[in-house]
Amino acid sequence: MSLEGRCAVVTGGGRGIGAALARALAGAGASVVVAARTREQIEAVAALLRDAGHTAFAIQCDVTDPDAVERMAREAVERLGRVDILVNNAGGAGSAPLHRLTLEEWNRLLTLNATSTFLCTRAFAPAMVERGWGRIINIASVAGLMGARYIAAYAAAKHAVVGFTRAVAAELAASGVTVNAVCPTYVDTDLTREAVARIVEKTGLTEQEARDRLVAMNPQGRLIEVDEVAHVVLALCADGARGINGQAIAIDGGARGA
Repeated sequence: MSLEGRCAVVTGGGRGIGAALARALAGAGASVVVAARTREQIEAVAALLRDAGHTAFAIQCDVTDPDAVERMAREAVERLGRVDILVNNAGGAGSAPLHRLTLEEWNRLLTLNATSTFLCTRAFAPAMVERGWGRIINIASVAGLMGARYIAAYAAAKHAVVGFTRAVAAELAASGVTVNAVCPTYVDTDLTREAVARIVEKTGLTEQEARDRLVAMNPQGRLIEVDEVAHVVLALCADGARGINGQAIAIDGGARGA
């Protein structure tokens, strides 16, 4: 599949899934803007892509800040000429039992995961609709499709992302723009390693025991690789995927069907 001539923005692109998505999109021929809060990380990703012969730019942005998102959108268009593909990957996780879940943490996770997706989609979707072609892909989680203990705020935030995806997909269905969510289970990234550390701290399990708990959530007995998520995103960007709209695609080794 070729994305030659397409232009993409990836939020949360400085590491983990986001960096893998930027590599995959650039490798397929797209020009890419890598956006995140940490300048050093996104500059490093963009530099690696340029060294490989791709067109890539780094734009620092706090995607929870409406003004920063608007500035990022303007700069992305200045750099790329237009934006055909938006991947809302920025987000964060956290866990706590309900009686210890603070309003501050609840709001933090809703803002970081759901509000950021809304702000970026609102910034880029109108021009896609005007041109009659676009792909908006929201990186959610299996936590957006089901519940689990101790992740009430995170699950609520990712459910919000999935609901937002379905609503905007319906709204834009006749425009040539598709909107879909990708919902992986635990992926082998720093975010998962941070989850392991939290489990160790709160339960007294060893690091290996904590990791095994997360691995056990996948019937295939493994963590998902970042390139597997990137593969699904690339497939959704294809012209032939125009009939896939408003979907929440699970990458969970069959957990929900087991």
